[in-house]
Amino acid sequence: MEPISPLEQALHAARALVLADLVAGRVAEADVVSLVEDSVTQRRWWVEQWPEGARYVAGLVAQDVQDALLERYGRWPLCPVCGAGEPHALDVEPELGPDPHWVCSEAGVKVAAVGSLGEAIGGPASS
Repeated sequence: MEPISPLEQALHAARALVLADLVAGRVAEADVVSLVEDSVTQRRWWVEQWPEGARYVAGLVAQDVQDALLERYGRWPLCPVCGAGEPHALDVEPELGPDPHWVCSEAGVKVAAVGSLGEAIGGPASS
């Protein structure tokens, strides 16, 4: 059996982290999981072109899925920090960098690492 390449490791990790957040938010339906797969496919090409970008792929996949969900279903994930005012989605920061987090831009706080949203919203924790 051949070892898994760093590219594939990064893509599998990104997939797992985003799926954990979707499960935590109780939105991991088949059509939503397909959005994750579409993003991973597109990001595979991107990382093949720029291998140094492998450490950024988890945040990019999270952003891709968030954007696709906005177009089809609405804002996701909704901020669990702000109890008053208009419901709003969390953002992924940094936009292009390692160690991506879900943040509330309105309150200016980190809510959870990508893949750990369940801990912040009271959904199933990632394992």
